Amino acid sequence: MFTLDQLRCFVAVAENLHFGRAAEELSMTQPPLSRQIQKLEKSLGTELVRRTHRKVELTAAGATFLDQARLVLSHATRAGESAVQASRGLRGRLSLGYTAAAGLTLLGPILTLAKERMPDVTVELHQMVTSRQLEALEDGRINAGLGRLSSASEDFRADLIHTEGLVLAAPTGHELLSGRHLHREDVAGHPLIMHSADGARYFYDLVVRNFSIDHSDVSHSLSQITTMISLVAAGHGIALVPESATKLNFPGVGYRQFDDLRRDIVELQLITSADNATPTASRLKELLDAAPAEWAG
Repeated sequence: MFTLDQLRCFVAVAENLHFGRAAEELSMTQPPLSRQIQKLEKSLGTELVRRTHRKVELTAAGATFLDQARLVLSHATRAGESAVQASRGLRGRLSLGYTAAAGLTLLGPILTLAKERMPDVTVELHQMVTSRQLEALEDGRINAGLGRLSSASEDFRADLIHTEGLVLAAPTGHELLSGRHLHREDVAGHPLIMHSADGARYFYDLVVRNFSIDHSDVSHSLSQITTMISLVAAGHGIALVPESATKLNFPGVGYRQFDDLRRDIVELQLITSADNATPTASRLKELLDAAPAEWAG
């Protein structure tokens, strides 16, 4: 079977119709160039180049083979370029997990950024809570996740990409939505729609750390913020949700910030495998790191 080097030698000779000029173009001497052509012809079992003391010309087989040789070299070049681009995360597939709350804030801008800066990468989206994202990262079903880790992990890398506040969600007309101030202690005694300790561990821990929760006040425990808001709208209680949930615009629900709670208490992270991040996931992280602070709008 012939080699790519033999094809390059043949194309150079065919285009120059001169062994000396072809050898100079390839930065080699004529004897090894002649040997490469001979090996190619032996491999094919036919003469490609006819050489006399006066001129060099292609045989009929050589003229036909020239187009195919150029095509093979072109494909080989593109294959090499594609491999390099893939190693840099500029080509391939990015399977991205995201939470429902991330879908309300960062997902759109991230997709826009990826489309502009990683146009040859196919992005696949998978909505799932953070715990499911970690499972999917472990078995390779996703390459990265937009989620929230409650604590550090040796198996995963979590890079902070966005912060927001935690706000009160209450039925329209609820007493906590009026008044001059709202403090964390004011939620006590009201039916609370709580985050699940299993399915929404990050928010569960966040609420427990920052509020004095009487679990007898908890009417329901859920993992999906959209479902929590729908229950608030139906009058089943109040909820403590990320500020981005206000974009849901559920009728019958009002929102309010707490006067004694930091406005950056809720964190969103880009989660990847600690020791086996794919090139596309690494490239996305680089883009997010380099983006201006206001990139998410």
